[in-house]
Amino acid sequence: MKKETPIGKATEFAIIETGGKQYMVCVGDVLEVELLGNFNEGDKVEFDKVIMVDNGTDTSIGEPYIKGAKVKATYQKEKKGQKITIVRYKAKSNRDRKIGHRQKYAQVKIDALA
Repeated sequence: MKKETPIGKATEFAIIETGGKQYMVCVGDVLEVELLGNFNEGDKVEFDKVIMVDNGTDTSIGEPYIKGAKVKATYQKEKKGQKITIVRYKAKSNRDRKIGHRQKYAQVKIDALA
């Protein structure tokens, strides 16, 4: 019988840090993370800031990161997030300003936990 993880997909998972955020990943997951730099579609990406790895029987926890542990992924594309509208308003001074922002993300697919 397979042991279910909090993700509910597989028995092996890792927690990585990228872009100041932490992500729980399994093999086959597709993530949207902060922009990684100049990559083309199909390029290989390695995340070396691995905080925790669990293979179903053993758990390794880093202090703060696990030395030598890497998560390998494939860069898929650059994607835009949802548009956010910011409105600034000052009462009684006839002053208002409306601006928008649309964050860009990198979409990656997790290939292996090493």
